[in-house]
Amino acid sequence: MSQSPAAFDERLKINAREIEALLEALLAKPVLADEIARPESLRSAMHYAVLNGGKRLRPFLVVESALLLGGDRQAALRVGAALECVHCYSLVHDDLPAMDDDDLRRGKPTVHIAFDEATAILAGDSLLTYAFDIIAAPETALPDARKTALILALARSAGLGGMAGGQALDLAAEKAAPDASGIITLQTMKTGALIRFACEAGAIVAGASEEDRKRLRAFGEKIGLAFQLADDLLDITSDAETMGKATGKDAGRGKGTLVALNGIEWAETELRRHVEDATALLEPYGDAAATLSSTARFVANRKS
Repeated sequence: MSQSPAAFDERLKINAREIEALLEALLAKPVLADEIARPESLRSAMHYAVLNGGKRLRPFLVVESALLLGGDRQAALRVGAALECVHCYSLVHDDLPAMDDDDLRRGKPTVHIAFDEATAILAGDSLLTYAFDIIAAPETALPDARKTALILALARSAGLGGMAGGQALDLAAEKAAPDASGIITLQTMKTGALIRFACEAGAIVAGASEEDRKRLRAFGEKIGLAFQLADDLLDITSDAETMGKATGKDAGRGKGTLVALNGIEWAETELRRHVEDATALLEPYGDAAATLSSTARFVANRKS
């Protein structure tokens, strides 16, 4: 159950191009039915926030999970685009002065620097709302029951008990460093929840069995943990030019990470374990899961 690095990279790039073309269309100037107007300053900020590069990993996971289980590619792409809107909203707000206070994202000025703080806040608000519009719209050709399941799962992953709640815990960690268990909870919410949703969403798009849905969800949980560990390692070992954003900020703010608590060698071993656990979950699918298996390794071995 493997795929050559070149084949995987090409598949990832093709998906990114498709997602970006879809996002370009979704964020175009023409007003949609029941919209009153699209203020250009706000639309431009949303466009800037979403179409500024990136690997499009989360939409890729939606699409590949759906294809594994026989789902419709076009529907999966639209759900992936919706998820990318949520992810990019979280980055816009995360970069604000009241949060992580970052001036650089993917090698470019962050939205509040390129525009202003008020516009950045509204752009994030609008991207979050638009995600549910995209899933619910008639162009997303899925039965209503699947759309409802996707909307519920995304709301739970993005809100109080998921990504936004994780951000709140992350801010609190600057004042009182959590223990290892607290760090895992924080990271599972802030970073892992949307990655978990990406994998489970593919199963929902495909109308897969409850067993498949739980298996893909568990796979997402494992690679979510791997993603955050890899991110924490890169924060220590990489630089701003490579990462396209500031590095070393967690240590500078006194935030606890599992790498800081346990050391780089422990983290690298734990990272390999998460990848092994993730790929083991895919064994029932055989070679059909080669791309998802390669994704788990990509998450662990990425350089930015």
